[in-house]
Amino acid sequence: MEQMELRSPTLTSAVRPVTPQQRAAKAAHTGGKPTLEFAGRVPYDVYTHASTLHRLQQPLSDDPGEMSFLMVTQIMELYFGLTRYELLQAQAMIRADQVWDALAPLRRAALHLEALNAAWRGLRWMTPADFNRFRDLLGEASGFQSAMYRQLEFLLGLRDPALIRPFRRHPDVYDELRETLAAPSLWDDVVALLARHGFDVPAEVLDRDVSVEHETHPQIEAAWVAIYAAEQPDNHLRLLGEALTEVADQFGEWRWQHVKAVQRTMGAKVGSGGSAGLAWLQRSMARVVFPELWSARTSM
Repeated sequence: MEQMELRSPTLTSAVRPVTPQQRAAKAAHTGGKPTLEFAGRVPYDVYTHASTLHRLQQPLSDDPGEMSFLMVTQIMELYFGLTRYELLQAQAMIRADQVWDALAPLRRAALHLEALNAAWRGLRWMTPADFNRFRDLLGEASGFQSAMYRQLEFLLGLRDPALIRPFRRHPDVYDELRETLAAPSLWDDVVALLARHGFDVPAEVLDRDVSVEHETHPQIEAAWVAIYAAEQPDNHLRLLGEALTEVADQFGEWRWQHVKAVQRTMGAKVGSGGSAGLAWLQRSMARVVFPELWSARTSM
């Protein structure tokens, strides 16, 4: 798994750390007016690379709808990466038995997914006629081919080795996806955590091939029933279960919004990447993230 560590930003002539005392002194000197002159590039742009971000939209047509489609797609890609970043943080903490500390990145991940879901609203105006004006120009390009989405999906435990095949001619991307598939998912590490806390987790679950998607197991389900039955305020595993449930719920909402967006703009047409489009997405909804957290609720 990736090593998560804080990195100091590269300091330039435009961006240097400023203390609260220095800010106060400058504000007093300028009468509270913002700084308008800089020796180099504007510090905001040096830090955010905003000017680079706004040059990354290269639509293939003059149709205004394509710009919406392209930019919303790029925003979603950024949120995939941000959510994955948070989940990797949480995974590292769970491996270290820092359950309480893992709650914060999980809650942030759920909020990022909520914002990701809101991005669909920017495309709700799009009818089939609107999409068809530029769709053919996309060729075989499809969201199905998003490597960062696959990283997020694999980390959450939805695993299908066949889905990395489109990236075989992109060695760096392909190798990173293979590495993710070969490592435990977030759910695998949660299950291992339950075992370390004394719950009866079978060896065949703990020692299984993690590249294969986890299947619901009654003993994992029973562990969550027991965890939720203990309502003490210091029951961190129960809090963990709720934080994971919110992540799964928001991720499931994104998948459902994807189905609805395809249904709205394409109907049941064949997908751009060659898939069955709507039918393929509908079938994929049957695969559940963190399955025992949901199935255990029947017995609670």
